[in-house]
Amino acid sequence: MGKLTTHVLDTYTGRPAAGIRVELHEVSDAGPVPIVERTTGDDGRCTGPLIEGVRFRKGRYSLTFHVGEYFRARGVSLPDPAFLENVVVPFGIATPDENYHVPLIVTPWSYSVYRGS
Repeated sequence: MGKLTTHVLDTYTGRPAAGIRVELHEVSDAGPVPIVERTTGDDGRCTGPLIEGVRFRKGRYSLTFHVGEYFRARGVSLPDPAFLENVVVPFGIATPDENYHVPLIVTPWSYSVYRGS
């Protein structure tokens, strides 16, 4: 069985993004279903997998990274409204026996995401 992990790098400061709130939702025809909410640690990673085992199954998901509150908490002056308040990453799990790692690289004005392993 595979697992889903994530981490966040803050390229505005050049450091791992500690303290970003991350939400995982399963996306169904009826709408998003919350699965877990975590906060990144000092290394920018959530402790342990967001989902694994029998709960890690084929389907559509989304990760929401609360980047606006993160940058404000670090004293970054953001406009109102912020250019990026939340980064929402929709993705699919096609092969649940593989590991899925979804890293986010972020500044107050840009982001990049990819599938790692």
